[in-house]
Amino acid sequence: MTKTLLAALTLIAAAPLVAATPGGRDAALPGWMAGTWMMEDGAEWSDELWTDARGGIMLGVARTGFGSQLQSWETTQIKVKPDGSVSFFAQPSGKPASEFPMVLRSEESVEFANANHDYPQRIRYWRQGQLLMAEISKIDGSDAQRWNYRQVIPPRD
Repeated sequence: MTKTLLAALTLIAAAPLVAATPGGRDAALPGWMAGTWMMEDGAEWSDELWTDARGGIMLGVARTGFGSQLQSWETTQIKVKPDGSVSFFAQPSGKPASEFPMVLRSEESVEFANANHDYPQRIRYWRQGQLLMAEISKIDGSDAQRWNYRQVIPPRD
């Protein structure tokens, strides 16, 4: 094998595992989640905001409440790790982040799981028409909580 061919193969092997789409958006991330999403059920409310998929990361923030009272909040990340795998990181109320590796992905759904976490152990997002659906549960699907978000501010193009 020539030195030139060996050098080329080394460069290819060292290239990032994340495919980027035009505009620098990362194809490995669920860009269809980007935007500002809200759910209201009487006085109960919840919202999530997700940045677009750029630079190997999507940043999110979520909060829930009742009436004018905030009940919970968290910051989140979905990011491509150096080995090319994708994980969801949740940091509720500023506590240390918990990691949930991606276990399933399709064109309009994504699932993350960590059986060693207390609760939730599974985090799922999927699109259902114009809605963003979110569900957390134990690893077997029990103790599920679900949110049906409508988009209030679409992502920029």
